[in-house]
Amino acid sequence: MDNYIITKMPELPEVETTRRGIVKQIKEQVITKVIIREKRLRWPIPDDLSSILPDQQIEAVNRRGKYLLLKCTSGYIIIHLGMSGHLRLLDSNTAVKKHDHVDIVLSNGLCLRYHDPRRFGCVLWTSDAIFNHPLLVKLGLEPLEVEFTGEYLYSNAQKRRMAVKNYIMNAHVVVGVGNIYANEALFLAGIHPACIASEINLKRYQRLVKMIKQVLQAAIEKGGTTLRDFINTSGNPGYFQQSLLVYARAGEPCVKCGEKLLMEKIGQRATYYCYHCQQL
Repeated sequence: MDNYIITKMPELPEVETTRRGIVKQIKEQVITKVIIREKRLRWPIPDDLSSILPDQQIEAVNRRGKYLLLKCTSGYIIIHLGMSGHLRLLDSNTAVKKHDHVDIVLSNGLCLRYHDPRRFGCVLWTSDAIFNHPLLVKLGLEPLEVEFTGEYLYSNAQKRRMAVKNYIMNAHVVVGVGNIYANEALFLAGIHPACIASEINLKRYQRLVKMIKQVLQAAIEKGGTTLRDFINTSGNPGYFQQSLLVYARAGEPCVKCGEKLLMEKIGQRATYYCYHCQQL
């Protein structure tokens, strides 16, 4: 477990949407059976998962960053949706489709089915202290918690010569601010995404934190953003893409000033902004 590499992840609103979609129906249920059809995910599913999980009760359904944490009687199931994965709650007799890799069958007759065409997610198990797990131990603050403030971002930025967009997407600083939501928050805060992190003052960081929280909360309320693969646990897409102000809108008019929105690569990621409204 000491050779994990953090790679591209789904964004926080989609993971939180998934968590909220399953918690009521799986919490306090007992796992009766685990069916593994394909173990070769980003990190292989443990060989003994199908023997460990039966008879365990799911006591809580939590999220840390972009990981779902199912607290069981003697440990945690760690689930990551990868680049194309999703979880569905289905009747346990529902016909299996291609890329349905794992079923966690529950005592209420439902199964939690993990579907992942690209196989870049994970379904793991640990009986150790969960927040000491290699995938979680170095994660930064949760963006929706009160501890995440402008003062926090400002103080941690003082020696960072990277672009502010890369800074707020750094999971060691703050978790879950993925590409879509970083673009949107920076636009609302009036900050150019290429601004050097250490050159932004406290007042602008306070504004940015406010906008990050606002954008993430709005996205969660609308079930996340579906641009290609994401669906929720009921099989429906997220609807926040209908509210996007800059992301994937290069060449279209800015909703504030009417100037054409621009796109460039920052940190190898497509970055959308308004040069007129977002100051360097």
